[in-house]
Parts: sequence; structure tokens; C-alpha cells
Amino acid sequence: MDMGKKPRKYLPEVNSSFREKSLVITPPVIREASGIKVHNRRIKSFLFSTDVATIAYADADAILAVYPQSPHPSIIEAITNVSSQPVFAGVGGGVTSGMRSAFVAHFAEAKGVLGIVVNSPTPIETISLLDESVDCPIIITVSSFYEDVEGKIEAGGDILNVANGQKTPELVRYLRAKYPEFPIIATGGPNDETILEAIHAGANAISWKPPTNAELFAEKMSIYREISRKDYMDSHEGMTLYEYEAQENS
Repeated sequence: MDMGKKPRKYLPEVNSSFREKSLVITPPVIREASGIKVHNRRIKSFLFSTDVATIAYADADAILAVYPQSPHPSIIEAITNVSSQPVFAGVGGGVTSGMRSAFVAHFAEAKGVLGIVVNSPTPIETISLLDESVDCPIIITVSSFYEDVEGKIEAGGDILNVANGQKTPELVRYLRAKYPEFPIIATGGPNDETILEAIHAGANAISWKPPTNAELFAEKMSIYREISRKDYMDSHEGMTLYEYEAQENS
């Protein structure tokens, strides 16, 4: 026995017949990230979605509920109602700011979100107002090298959410060098390689965009069609519906 290695602990797993077939599973490679502790809860994977069906069946550590429209309490309520994971809710920054963002943030905190998220155009004054208004952490979205990140952190930002397209790892690397211990979330991109690139650049956690409902349906419908074809061919002597009907009518 190798005394230098600790024995792996047995990990029991419990599933249900319905959920097991419907789970939206985050890429396992995200577990390579260090994670971010928020109120003593370690988070490595953020599901970037506002689709309540996807959220209800996702295995991510947390939900990053941000969207391009102006934030609305009814959307936050719907997401918190279905999510079994902590929710980090968008409260504005682009179209919405100031007191409107503060109002939405108050509502989000009352609904039990673990944190709030502001978009990259958010004025520093709005971040200061949010910091005075709510107790939960504020996630600051950074989408380019041309932002006053220092000013936003000083105003009350607690976590950086880096979303700079294909150059996300480059921006993460720059911010990690500037802020060695500041928590950073980064968009993971389309595959395991881009996720690992963001992690190696210094991201503590990854936000992952799940497949759309249309993509999930396409995969499931393909399986259904194959099952239907096999069942029909087995019960009709290997003939297609067209051939079978032609024989019946002859």
C-alpha cells in the first residue's frame, strides 16, 4: 500500500428516475477551479440562464440570472421559486441604474438571493448606492480593458465577473496580476479547453451557458424518432410505414 496517498472516500450517489434523464450537467472540468466561498458556501460553477426549466434541472453550484432586458421583480421571483441552488440576480447597470436598481436589489435580497449582479456600464454612484442598500455581495461585470475596475471595487464591488468574449482569459490574467486574491468569475466559453484556459488564467469560478431548449429537444427528438422507427419495423416485418401501407392497399 502506498502510504503517501490517502484512500479515496466512498461517495454515495442518489438519483431519481425522472431527474437522472433530464439533468443539465455542467462540464466536470469546472471542478478544477478553486471556487469562491460566499457565506461559507463554496461555488465553482455558475449556470448562466434565466430559463426556469433549465434551472430546475441544473446541477450547477449557483445560478447567474442576468439578462439583456431591464431587471424586473417578477423574473427574480420566478427564478428563486424554481431554483434549488443559490441565485445571483441581475439588478441592472445598463438601461436601469440608480434608485431603480436599488429597488430591484432590495426585492431580490428579500426573495433570498445570495448576491446581486450589475452590468459593465453601471455607474460607480449606483454601486455605492447598492452597497449602502443591501447586505448581499455585489458582483461587478467587467467586459473590457477600458473600465474603472478599481473605482467599482472601492465603491463596494465584492466579486468580478469577467465576460470579454474570446479575450476573456487575457482579461482575467490581467486582473489576476493586479488583484492577486480578489474573487473572479469568468465565462467559460464553448468547450473544456476554453474553460481550462480561463481557470489557468486565474478565474476562481466559471459561468457556463447551457444548451438551449431547442438544442436539447433536437437531441431528444432524434432519440424518440429512432425508438419509433425500431418499434414499427419490429412489428411490421421490417417495412416502413410507406411500404406497409402500399402492401395493405395492393
